[in-house]
Amino acid sequence: MAADKQTSAVVLAAFLGGMGVLHFVKPEPFDAIVPSRLPGSARLWTHLSGVAELGCAAAVAVPRTRGLGGLLTAGLFAAVFPANVKMAYDYRNKPAKQRLIAYARLPFQVPLVLWALRVRKRAHQ
Repeated sequence: MAADKQTSAVVLAAFLGGMGVLHFVKPEPFDAIVPSRLPGSARLWTHLSGVAELGCAAAVAVPRTRGLGGLLTAGLFAAVFPANVKMAYDYRNKPAKQRLIAYARLPFQVPLVLWALRVRKRAHQ
């Protein structure tokens, strides 16, 4: 069981770290889904969310901060949901494959939040 706890946390940290880096390496897709109602530029929000993902990755990767990291990660996954809704709306007239990808992101947030909360819970066991 201890190995499972560790593996889940390491995979989550790697996922967050990879996505965080992607916000800086290839920011354009992220810029495109930033809700226009947010103040400032889309690129600013892309970079801020990338920093948040990298910070969550670091917190989840370290056993001492894993519990807090799991909680912050769950909050981050919930916070980006409006961007996924915007993407789904914006893609409503795109080809079927692109629409499917955009629409699939919506329910995918639920297991991501639950995964982060499970990592948090396991950190305290």
